Amino acid sequence: MTTTYDADVVVIGSGALGSNAAYELAKQGRSVILLEAGSRIPRWKILENFRTSSRKANFNDPYPNEPWAHTSYDPEYLENTGSFDFRPGMLKLVGGTTWHWAAACWRYLPNDMKLKTLYGVGRDWPIDYDTLEPYYQRAEEALGVAGNGEEDQSGQGGKAWPPRSKGYPLPPDATTYMNQQLVKRLAPEGYHYIHEPNGRVTKPYDGRPACCGNNNCMPVCPIGAMYSGDMHATHAENAGAKLITEATAYKLEKGAGNKIVAVHYRKPDGSDVRLTARYFVVAAHGLETPKLLLMSDVANSSDQVGRNLMDHTGIGLLMIGDEPLWPGRGAVQQGGIFNWRDGDFRKQHSAVKHSMSNAVPNRTITERLLKQGVIGPELDERIRHDAARWIDVGTVFEMLPSPTNRVTPSDKKDALGIPMLRVNYDVDDYVKAGKEVAKKDYARFAKIFNAEVIEDESGWQNRDHIMGSVIMGSDPKDSVVNGDCRTHDHDNLFLATTGVIPASGVINPTLTGVALSIRIADTINKEI
Repeated sequence: MTTTYDADVVVIGSGALGSNAAYELAKQGRSVILLEAGSRIPRWKILENFRTSSRKANFNDPYPNEPWAHTSYDPEYLENTGSFDFRPGMLKLVGGTTWHWAAACWRYLPNDMKLKTLYGVGRDWPIDYDTLEPYYQRAEEALGVAGNGEEDQSGQGGKAWPPRSKGYPLPPDATTYMNQQLVKRLAPEGYHYIHEPNGRVTKPYDGRPACCGNNNCMPVCPIGAMYSGDMHATHAENAGAKLITEATAYKLEKGAGNKIVAVHYRKPDGSDVRLTARYFVVAAHGLETPKLLLMSDVANSSDQVGRNLMDHTGIGLLMIGDEPLWPGRGAVQQGGIFNWRDGDFRKQHSAVKHSMSNAVPNRTITERLLKQGVIGPELDERIRHDAARWIDVGTVFEMLPSPTNRVTPSDKKDALGIPMLRVNYDVDDYVKAGKEVAKKDYARFAKIFNAEVIEDESGWQNRDHIMGSVIMGSDPKDSVVNGDCRTHDHDNLFLATTGVIPASGVINPTLTGVALSIRIADTINKEI
C-alpha cells in the first residue's frame, strides 16, 4: 500500500536557514510546506513601526510580539538561571531574525574546524572546510554577499585566506573615511583591520536595490538592500512551496523504524493540525529547535539536546578620539581587527575579534550629556563634537561547548499552552582569559587615538550568535547530528540551525548556517 504524505518535506521555521532549504528543495520539484510560528508583515509596516516608536534602542520593538510568537526581549519568554543574562535578539515572523542583523557574512577558517586536533580544546567539526566550501559559495550567492576576496581573514596579514573557489558575488562597498582613518592609525601599531563581507548588495541584485547608506541595518533596512530571510521565503513560494504562518510546531511524532512521521502545530485559535512528510527539517533557531526536540522526546539518545549552548559573549569599549572620524556613513559595520583569530594561543585562551561600530551614535551621546546636565547651545556643540569622534568597539570571544550551558523548556507557558524557554549560561575561564588580552588591546586603542575613555568595563554582553545547542559530531554518543546535519537517531530528521555548530570561532555564524542548510537540501534531494 502506498503511503500518502502531505508533503515531501516539511520545513519548520521560515528564517534565512529554513527558507533557503525550502527554496532549494522546491526548485527541484519537491513538494514543500514551510511552517512559521509568527506572522508575515511588510517592510513598510516595520519601518513605520520604527519611526513611530519611542524605544529606538530596542531593535525588537518594531516587530510583532504575539502571545503565541514572542520576541526574545519579552520578559516572559526567556527565563535565566545562570550567572549571565542570556537574551539574544531573536524574532518570530516570516524571515526571522535576519530582519535586523548587521549582515556580516564571514566564512570559518579551516583551522576553526579542527580546534581539538590543533589546540587540544573544545571539539572538531566532523566535516572539513573543503567539504563546505562549495556551499559557502552558494550561500554567498543566495544572500548577495559583497566582499573583498584579496584579504587574509585570519588577521595575520598574509595571503588571501580562507581559500575560495570563486570570488565574492559582489564587490565590496567603498571604504568610508572613518575606516580609512582607522586603518591609517592602527596598521603602524600592528593591527590588521580588514573589510567585513556583508549581505548588503552594492549593485542591484536579485530584485534588491543597491545599498544607499541609510545606516539603518538595525532595526530594519528601509529599502531591502540588506538580505533578510523573507526574501527566500518568497522565492520558495514562487518555486511552489506552501508557506503556513501563525503555525507553532509543538510536537514531532515518531513512527516505525524510528522515523519522524508527522509534525503537530497549533494555530492562534488553539486548534491543532497534523502534517505528514517523508522528511522533516527543523529550522526554528538555536533555542526553539532544541526545545521542540526535547518536548517531542526525539534525537536525544546522547542527552546532548539543548546542552553546549554558545554565544560569542563579548565586552565593549567606548571612547572619544582626537580627530573627527564621522561614523554613520554606510553599513553599521564595515570591518574589524582579527589579530587574535587563529594561533597557538588558542591552547590557553579564546580567540578574540574587535569590530568597530559605524552606527550613528547621537542618541547615546545625547543621553550621556543630558545626564551630565549639559543643555542648550553647549549641548548642540558637544553632540556634534563627540559624535564625530565617537569610537565604539564591540569585542567577541570564542566560546567552548559546555554541557551545563543549556536551554530547556520552561514551566511557563505561552498563550497556546506551549512552554517558553529556560537557559542556564555561564562564562568560562577560557573566555575570561581572552578578556584579559582584549583589555590590553583596549588600553593600546585608547593610546593610539589619544582618546578619552568613556567605558572600558562593560560587563559581559549578548552577541546573538546561538551555537552548540544541537551540536554536530561524528559520535552519536556525544552529539545530536552528524556532518550532514542529520540527527543520529532519526534518518529523516535534519536540523537547519546554527545550533549545530560545534566550534564557535569568532565570526558571525549565519552564512555558515545557510551553507549547511543548502547542503541539507542537496542531501534530501538525492534521497527522495
